[in-house]
Amino acid sequence: MIDMGTVSARTAAVLGGVRDGQLSGPTPCAELSVGQVVAHVGQLAAAFGAAAAKNLGELTDSPPGADGYPLDEGWRDDYPARLTAFAQAWRAPQAWAGMTRVGAVDLPGELCGLVALTEVVVHGWDIAVATGQAYTVDDDIATVLLGHLTAFTAGGPVEGLFGAPVTIAADAGDFARALALSGRDPAWGRV
Repeated sequence: MIDMGTVSARTAAVLGGVRDGQLSGPTPCAELSVGQVVAHVGQLAAAFGAAAAKNLGELTDSPPGADGYPLDEGWRDDYPARLTAFAQAWRAPQAWAGMTRVGAVDLPGELCGLVALTEVVVHGWDIAVATGQAYTVDDDIATVLLGHLTAFTAGGPVEGLFGAPVTIAADAGDFARALALSGRDPAWGRV
């Protein structure tokens, strides 16, 4: 079991640092603006929280972005609260056991937890670098992400989830390598 509390709190802090004038700006997700990635984080926190609780229904039965990525009214308060609830839901051992559903896909709870972790961390980083904020990932989480993404992308890019892997230095750290596997350039915004 992985404690999602720290990564959720870090991503929530990044959301709090987004200025209104940055919402239309670009992100490492070439097809999504800052505001759209922020909205995606708000949506995924609710959906993966429901998946952890095995509360299957509307939140877990819709593919990501089915209705686009509009920012909810009150998102500055609501999305951090959703991330807190998400982290709490994944603290329950049963969240990681058995089967669940998210994005209209049935999958084992353990795999769902790894996907959830990846979504919160990678999109937290997306928003941070796009808005000039720092984003720290602990070494143990970076190692988990790298292992998950290495296995998940072994057959090539996962359409709809990740772009083609980015080539980076062989001696890059685990988090940089995980970002590269997710189709992101770890140096985005600095070049």
